[in-house]
Amino acid sequence: MPTSSSFPSVAEAISRATGSPFRPTGSASIAGGCISRASRIEGEDGRSFFLKQNDLDFLDYFEAEAEALLEIEATSTVRVPGVIAFGKTAQASFLALSYIEEGSPSPSSQRDLGRQLARLHQIRQPYFGWKRDNCIGATPQPNPPGENWPDFYRDHRLDHQFSLAKAKGQSFHGASDLMENLSAFFVGYSPSPSLLHGDLWGGNASSDQRGAPFVFDPASYYGDRETDLAFTHMFGGFSPAFHQAYEEVYPLDPGFKIRKILYNLYHELNHFNLFGGGYASSAQSSINQLLERIP
Repeated sequence: MPTSSSFPSVAEAISRATGSPFRPTGSASIAGGCISRASRIEGEDGRSFFLKQNDLDFLDYFEAEAEALLEIEATSTVRVPGVIAFGKTAQASFLALSYIEEGSPSPSSQRDLGRQLARLHQIRQPYFGWKRDNCIGATPQPNPPGENWPDFYRDHRLDHQFSLAKAKGQSFHGASDLMENLSAFFVGYSPSPSLLHGDLWGGNASSDQRGAPFVFDPASYYGDRETDLAFTHMFGGFSPAFHQAYEEVYPLDPGFKIRKILYNLYHELNHFNLFGGGYASSAQSSINQLLERIP
């Protein structure tokens, strides 16, 4: 929850951004986030905003998140919260967004989200990577531009996470073999770069009180659209209606069934690096499955 001493800085930033004085009257913490502190901040004029706070050195990541939200919004496909302001108080960095009152999900909202995500992915981007580095959770995510997707995914996704795990004393049997043979999973498949949400699990998608879907907390970059679809399967939260609607607009390649394991390995490794626990065994199991598929 933001402290009273942080209100003036946040309120001033919101006032400047909206062109209307914002005088906060209170806030309420919002559960669910494991990286940043989230709250609903309310003003005396009845306006409410969604406020995320983190350490002072997290501001670059909030700026990157704001840029991703604005880029997704500009596609007029998937709805995202509006970016209001970001900056620093004396104690923390912050990102203020429009507040969307959540409703109950429905098959209709899941179908709409599937179609909207497919349209987002159909917009071809100029390269793999992104205009800046960002983070996945609290893990730095490098996004140098490149033309070759398997090389990008090997060097800037898997190898990056394997290196972080190694620094924690964790190694994975067969990891080097997998990295050396990564091209085997892309025979006959050359993805185009799409703007990705990048962290599309069930906790980062919802619907408003009218049932209209929206997504939030992106870790965006330009990559293979299958990475977004793979992560929707990892923790659940997306119905068959969502997947059917997506494929009606933008059918998936048959090889997705195997590459889904490859793409979710990145998230398993990242969850190990963030939280430890059983994610190491999940990652090792995925590596074993993938090695069995290499000719």
